[in-house]
Amino acid sequence: MSERGSYAKGVAKREEILRTALEVFSREGYRGTSLREVARASGLSLPGLMHYFDSKEDLLAAILQKRDEIDSVTYLAHDNALSALVAIMRHNAEVPGLVQLYATLSAAASNPEHPAHGFFVERYTDMRSQFADDIRHRQESGTLPVSLDADKLAATMIALADGIQVQWMLDPSIDMGDHIDFLWSTLTAQASA
Repeated sequence: MSERGSYAKGVAKREEILRTALEVFSREGYRGTSLREVARASGLSLPGLMHYFDSKEDLLAAILQKRDEIDSVTYLAHDNALSALVAIMRHNAEVPGLVQLYATLSAAASNPEHPAHGFFVERYTDMRSQFADDIRHRQESGTLPVSLDADKLAATMIALADGIQVQWMLDPSIDMGDHIDFLWSTLTAQASA
């Protein structure tokens, strides 16, 4: 077999593993999922699974990155980043294991030595930029007050999303999307006042 064919098979198998892991974590939860279970569901041994990833943390970060890729495609139909955020938060209530994985890994990745550190730094940078651009567009159209600092508001919206997810993990009766909608409605009401 050519090296190119072998590489393509490896890329395809890694993709299959990530999609399988997303399903397993969604169904079983972060605490209820072992890497052996992901390996078994992928048709591999644990060493076979780890052949495709540098470490357990690398695999977990790759799972979240795959989740973000899928969410991006799924929620791009929304008019803007903020309505997409509300839709994603509502979807997250259906995948508690991935929310648990995200919360746990993002806290651990605050250590610059953690394998997922770069992923989260880049993720937050990109999200703040997308939200700030959306906010500036709304300010230009008159639907948000121009007095609001777009960069600070973007960071605040992301902090709200992350924080409300932690509260939801402790109390699943909380409607995460509704809380983001509430803050957003409060801010847009200021523009029309």
